[in-house]
Amino acid sequence: MITAPESKTRFSVMAQSKTEWRLPQLVTELPGLNAKRVLEQDAKFMSPSYTRDYPLVAKRGRGAVVEDVDGNMFLDFAAGIAVCSTGHCHPKVVAAIQEQAAELIHMSGTDFYYENMPRFAEKLAATVPGPEAKKVFFTNSGTEAVEGAVKLARYATKRDKFVAFYGCFHGRSMGSLSLTASKSTQRKGFGALLSGVEHIPYPYGYRCAHGHTADTCGAEILEQLEGQIFKRLFDPEEVAGIIIEPIQGEGGYVPAPDFFLQELQRICRQHGIMLIVDEVQSGMGRTGKWWACENSGIQPDILCSAKGIASGMPLGAFIARESVMNWKPGSHGTTFGGNPVCIAAGLATFDLIESEYRENAAQIGDYIFQKTADWTDKYKIVGDVRGRGLMIGIEIVREQKTKEKGADLRNHIVDSAFRRGLCILGAGENTLRLSPPLLIDREQADAALAILEQCIQEEEGKA
Repeated sequence: MITAPESKTRFSVMAQSKTEWRLPQLVTELPGLNAKRVLEQDAKFMSPSYTRDYPLVAKRGRGAVVEDVDGNMFLDFAAGIAVCSTGHCHPKVVAAIQEQAAELIHMSGTDFYYENMPRFAEKLAATVPGPEAKKVFFTNSGTEAVEGAVKLARYATKRDKFVAFYGCFHGRSMGSLSLTASKSTQRKGFGALLSGVEHIPYPYGYRCAHGHTADTCGAEILEQLEGQIFKRLFDPEEVAGIIIEPIQGEGGYVPAPDFFLQELQRICRQHGIMLIVDEVQSGMGRTGKWWACENSGIQPDILCSAKGIASGMPLGAFIARESVMNWKPGSHGTTFGGNPVCIAAGLATFDLIESEYRENAAQIGDYIFQKTADWTDKYKIVGDVRGRGLMIGIEIVREQKTKEKGADLRNHIVDSAFRRGLCILGAGENTLRLSPPLLIDREQADAALAILEQCIQEEEGKA
């Protein structure tokens, strides 16, 4: 067992040798012997509901690099599903966690007070667009943030209906699952979900059913909302909220056009509906702004956050206008949400994103988009490259003219990238998602894109 002093020494050594923690270094076949042992244990004792794309057994992480149990080092362009915003084990985040854990771990913010909860809430509230003051409720996860937003929207409006979008992912607990419409397997077998939820298409520019561009797709969807949903299913005066991801995450890293979000806000304001923006994956600086919705100039009534908010510690939040979050004591609560250790990590994460990484995400994101701008010309299986900042989707097709989805090609590329030391994930049916830590530099971007191009070229040769 590693004692505390030894652990501190090891971390110090890691910090001193940070040049080694930058690029892939493979020293065994994949998976290695130690990884195979863990995979066998996992198959025996873990729930089969987990989904794993490839056999990475992580042991340590530093910056944008992860080391597995066999000593192989991978360049991480997944960041724990866009969670490790400041990279793995950032020294400032680790120090904040260690200091807080030695002082106080838990008392429950529902029944008692923590000094740092309102401190962090003040910082978060100041980032959310809109002139009205905001209030914050801390949760353990993104799905809890969405659940809380649903309850708050019902409470504030005294209505019970919701509108969400096909392709969206809002979580897996029963309320948020009722809003989720990503994959049928996520709903299959769980019976009746929350009633009063209707889904409409998401504006998917690359596959617009009406032939619009990525900037103009969606007018017909808004017409469907007002001309069909509001006239045939739900009177708008019964709709508590419309929830949308400004950039669909699991749906394929698809940005909604600016005009679409602006018109959605207009419709919500017209009918007293809460506009709920799910920024669990797209927020906390990932797009180069605090929140992706800022790119469109909208002001949500309720905003949901998690993932990158605390660099890997379990923390989420929903943030609402003060006049909306006016429920009475006992209306909503949590045992662990806003845990002191998680809040400490969140404060350190916030400061790092504000001082360095939000701007870096914008700059390196632009750099990657420049480097990939000609990929649809160079590769017949690359149909579209899209996103904002360091939230980048590359859609893989069998052939560009027909846009036939290349789900198997995408899966092969994900696996092939892993075999070359690059961790990426899929999104949607056939899209590669790039969501690296916000601290990556040009050298790491170049290394990842070089590996990715090799994988695409290899797969294109087989197609």
